Amino acid sequence: MTTMLTPLLLAAALHADLRPDLGWMSGYWLSCEPEREVSETWTDPRLNLMLGTSLTVRGGRAGWELSRIAPVDPTPAAPLAYFAHPEGQAATTFPVIASGPTRVVFEQAADDDFPKRVVYEREGDVLNARIEGVMDGQERIIRWRFQKAELNARCPTQ
Repeated sequence: MTTMLTPLLLAAALHADLRPDLGWMSGYWLSCEPEREVSETWTDPRLNLMLGTSLTVRGGRAGWELSRIAPVDPTPAAPLAYFAHPEGQAATTFPVIASGPTRVVFEQAADDDFPKRVVYEREGDVLNARIEGVMDGQERIIRWRFQKAELNARCPTQ
């Protein structure tokens, strides 16, 4: 009986609400690691639209990404998707495949593109983010641990 309950509990914890309230992601988030500073900003959701920016500073160089979370199409019941525009490239679309009260998983259809999945989880004043997929035949996961911060806060200089 326990063996059957575990998958059922897991399914209940991460149901497929394809239009979740992602207000828990909104705010300014800062990740400070040796040699790398990453800030990510998300607006609050308005009519199922959130806008995000990410700025990475590493090795004297800056990288950026513009993102939005919005319905995948204009139909009233359309699921939400994460649209990533890294450094001005064409958008890659990652529809919601699972969500919970403070967790969301987005996954793109293409199997040959990295990343395959984008995952956000919030624990108090920490926003954990990761991208997952296969790169050069190897499973890869890249993680960020963001702390909630004041707008435009910077990492301490080391």
